[in-house]
Amino acid sequence: MHIPQHERLRRLFFKGFTAMDLAEPLVSFDVEAEATKVHQFLLEKDFDLVGIREQGLVRGYARREALTAGRCGDHLVPFGAGGELVPESASLVAVVGALAIHRQCFVTMLDQPAAIVTLSDLEKPPMRMFLFGIITLAEMVMTEILRRRYADGAWQATLSAGRVEKAAALQAERERRGQRVDLIDCLQFGDKGSILSYDQAFQKALGFTSRREVRQAVKELETLRNNLAHTQAIVPDGWQRIVIVCDRIEQNLERLYGMQAQG
Repeated sequence: MHIPQHERLRRLFFKGFTAMDLAEPLVSFDVEAEATKVHQFLLEKDFDLVGIREQGLVRGYARREALTAGRCGDHLVPFGAGGELVPESASLVAVVGALAIHRQCFVTMLDQPAAIVTLSDLEKPPMRMFLFGIITLAEMVMTEILRRRYADGAWQATLSAGRVEKAAALQAERERRGQRVDLIDCLQFGDKGSILSYDQAFQKALGFTSRREVRQAVKELETLRNNLAHTQAIVPDGWQRIVIVCDRIEQNLERLYGMQAQG
């Protein structure tokens, strides 16, 4: 059975990248370890926390600033119940969801915490590839929706003459290089979002209540994609954008696919 390209790409991005692609090993100490010595170790390694072991199993963690006296066990913080622990096979969407609630998440192997992911780990290439990929995938689907719903070119009335002329200039350049492309393919990401912001069916499908909400969401995506493309830092300034992109992204892509199928 033929599997559509967008479905293959979706599987690649949502199943191909996992928590372990971002995680670092979780260093741990016994509950009886001297807190001040562990504190010094964390300073030297520039770590914020360590796992705390009891009877050979990691039961929780302790933050560097707390380890000023006594035993490590005196400062043990149990793992939170709200998704702070994620399996090694967890998607990067699940990792972002955990980080949106906690300051870190712990990755389990054989049901034991073995690694850690923090906000700074989101700058790693796998996360940047994942985010850029799903934004590009969303744009591909948006383009196909435009192609099917506005085959008569009526979309041009929703853009300024300057934006249409810019797309036409890009089309001419690409054709000069031997590429056969539609004018829609030469629109900028923001232009495509602006056109679709007028589409009531598009608004409804993605749960937006106004054109302004659509335009704001598209702007957030475009800003994040530009930062990714130009290797600019995406944390912490882009953290909220990352949360927005990952929140319900699979469901939103499904809705876009539905619109694409309907034409």
